[in-house]
Amino acid sequence: MLGLLTLDTAFPRIPGDVGAAETFPFPVRRAVVAGAGVEEVVHRADDALFPQFARAAMTLVDEGCIGIATTCGFLVRWQRELAAAVPVPVLTSALLQLPLVQRCLPQHRRVGVVTYSAADLTHAALDAAGADPSTPIAGVDPDGYFANTIRHGAKELDRGRMANDVVVAARRLASADEDLGAIVLECANMPPYRAAVEAAMQMPVFDAVQLITWFYAGIARTPPRYGHTDLW
Repeated sequence: MLGLLTLDTAFPRIPGDVGAAETFPFPVRRAVVAGAGVEEVVHRADDALFPQFARAAMTLVDEGCIGIATTCGFLVRWQRELAAAVPVPVLTSALLQLPLVQRCLPQHRRVGVVTYSAADLTHAALDAAGADPSTPIAGVDPDGYFANTIRHGAKELDRGRMANDVVVAARRLASADEDLGAIVLECANMPPYRAAVEAAMQMPVFDAVQLITWFYAGIARTPPRYGHTDLW
């Protein structure tokens, strides 16, 4: 079973979203970190929240989870700290695949990032992912439909409008860097729109669902590591 640290949000988690249980073909147990919304985690980068994430991760381990993932790519800044806090493997962000994708590309081609918030995706975050701090980045329109839905919540979402905003950001990324050879979607809410980006850009696109599926395949036969609770 995979443990999923989930932000405290108010928008629908549709199939394909990392936070939707039906997204994965394996069992997932979620822990919502109360008070850790998009505003606090992304826009304020509130490090005071880390102990809550660490406790929630440990609770998931106690419940039998053999690995921990998250629903926010910006949590990459705590990759080392979260991995040190629990006795199971931890995968915080789609951004962690940037170095691998870069190594797979033809010479002179670069991997770039489409993100929920370009203003908040700092060099320090890229460094935490092991990526080149000069990696090209484009964010969705901060005043657009996608950004407002994720930041402020919604009872329903329009998949077409969400996809369009992500595609527009990908096109902007490509127009700014003629050497672009692949795209990583930072945001864990973007995987439902990966196919639209692939169709529009005609280049490889990587997301959090693909990475988490790979991650779980590697640990699936790992015995549970019980932390605070001795079940024997």
